[in-house]
Amino acid sequence: MEALLCKKIGDPTTSPPNSSDNSPLVLSTSHPIPRLNSLTSVRVRVKATSLNYANYLQILGKYQEKPPLPFIPGSDYSGIVESIGPNVTKFRIGDPVCSFAALGSFAQFIVADESQLFPVPNGCDLVAAGALPVAYGTSHVALVHRAQLKSGQVLLVLGAAGGVGLAAVQIGKVCGATVIAVARGDEKVRFLKSMGIDHIVDLTKGNVTESVKGFLKERKLRGVDVLYDPVGGKLTKESMKLLNWGAQILVIGFASGDIPVIPANIALVKNWTVHGLYWGSYKLHRPGVLEESLKELLSWLARGLITIHISHTYTLSQANLAFSAIKERKAIGKVMITFDDHKKPARSKL
Repeated sequence: MEALLCKKIGDPTTSPPNSSDNSPLVLSTSHPIPRLNSLTSVRVRVKATSLNYANYLQILGKYQEKPPLPFIPGSDYSGIVESIGPNVTKFRIGDPVCSFAALGSFAQFIVADESQLFPVPNGCDLVAAGALPVAYGTSHVALVHRAQLKSGQVLLVLGAAGGVGLAAVQIGKVCGATVIAVARGDEKVRFLKSMGIDHIVDLTKGNVTESVKGFLKERKLRGVDVLYDPVGGKLTKESMKLLNWGAQILVIGFASGDIPVIPANIALVKNWTVHGLYWGSYKLHRPGVLEESLKELLSWLARGLITIHISHTYTLSQANLAFSAIKERKAIGKVMITFDDHKKPARSKL
């Protein structure tokens, strides 16, 4: 099967896989197809797999989890059930599914236990389902489970045109919140306006504090109740000036490369709650939360309450371009790697 392997730590954007010794990525066309490893395991032919900023950091060697080399990167994916273990009861061959893994989705096949797979509802696009688990799962757990966002509250989303940011603004609207989105550039702002966001700040044209304060005054709102922050840096510091007494801060990531300082004395005086959210750790500590979260998201997707915007689509051989779209913040929504259904490798024995 085709599989993308990280053979050494480095920048995956520098050159295509296999093109030079400088590339940390190797595209194998004869990697062994994974075998079913338990009575309830399922092998999925991957249709699409999503790129997340965490995947990029992992190849750079800057992520908190550092797997031994070589490894197949990749986390969330969608595809078709290709083979099942003898005790599998939830799925049949040919069923469309989606899921997420710690590693391994940048390949034509992946094996998972049936308990870790989710059926893709009728009418849902299979490629779009492959973009759902990590980005939308992160935002759903953050806003619904941790912050318990309520109708009428004010939600401020930084990095609102990225994968998790775009998920957050949509989930905010589903929850009935007043949503303020912060993004950079005309194209991203136009897209956010098309989604009916209540207020949008273009960082290339204005100051966050001034723009948001003007909007809040116009709407007769006191301030921001929930800050969703996947960016960090100076933007976090500016945004804290807008927070209400009793506000909640969701620390999602640091795409700016700068880890902000949240003053404990101000958090004390203003009764702020700071939530650190490492979504992947829920699989170990609170797997039931992830399961219920993804079920609700798939239901919302089937009912049209959320939509998944795929900005760029690539093949494994174009992985450097895919990671460049992430690194250079070109994407609006999700970046995907897809597989050609007609390229069928030889079947392996179970």
